[in-house]
Order: sequence, then structure tokens, then C-alpha cells
Amino acid sequence: MAATARHIYFAGSIRGGRTDAELYGRIINHLQRYGTVLTEHVGDPNLKEEDSTGEKTHKDGYIHDRDIEWLQRADVLVAEVTQPSLGVGYEIGRAVEMRKRILCLFRPESGKRLSAMIRGAQSKDNNCFTVKDYTEDQVATILQEYFQQTP
Repeated sequence: MAATARHIYFAGSIRGGRTDAELYGRIINHLQRYGTVLTEHVGDPNLKEEDSTGEKTHKDGYIHDRDIEWLQRADVLVAEVTQPSLGVGYEIGRAVEMRKRILCLFRPESGKRLSAMIRGAQSKDNNCFTVKDYTEDQVATILQEYFQQTP
């Protein structure tokens, strides 16, 4: 699949905490080499926890329905899962239900422990659900290898 034809849903914490917002932006910049990122707003450092759309006019139901529509259009979900987030966990669960390819990125150096529900879901026999521990300097290589293997 050509990079411009691939749709990527990037998931990162919004209401669960925005400490990693700038990192999300840098990951999104890397992802744009491999396709269209449907959720670029997640990497906006000006997006606040209490304003998860960048606009205070949208209600929760609208955000949910819009994001599910984007997830349905996506070919792959890439989630940064270091900052615990109910929303990201929900998006991952829905992506599994939709049989999407999933890449979860986790930074062990954070001192946090990744949920067993995420790490334990990693596919043993295929590349459908992948969990990668990483440091930021490894992101470009991890994404390149992942997308070389992902149709």
C-alpha cells in the first residue's frame, strides 16, 4: 500500500494527562511518512486535558462517534501507551474488535508498568497486535520496520 493511501489512527492520552503531548507530535511526524494520520490533533501541545477536541463546542458523544468513524477508516492503530488512559484502552479494544493492525509503543524508562491486558494481547504468531518497548531515539527505526511488514 502506498504511504499516501494508508490511513493511520494515532492514539495517545488526552484526558488521562498531556505530559507526553510533544512526544506524540514527534511520533505523528514520523508516522506521516507512512500514511495519513487521521488524529493529528492528539500531538498538539496546546490541546488541554479538559478540551479534548481543541474546540470547546463538541460534546462527548460527538467526539466518540467522530473518533470511531476515524478508527473504522484506519488501516492501522498506533498507540503510545506509556501514560495510562481509559480512552486509549477503549480505542485499542475497539480496534481489536474491528480486526485492525495495532502497534503499541511503551517507554519502560518512565518507571510505569504496562497493563497486562495490553502486553498480554500481543500476537504470538502474526503481526496483528504488536507491543514495542522503546526509547524516543528508536521510534523511526521501529516504525520503518513495522510498516515494511504491514500491508
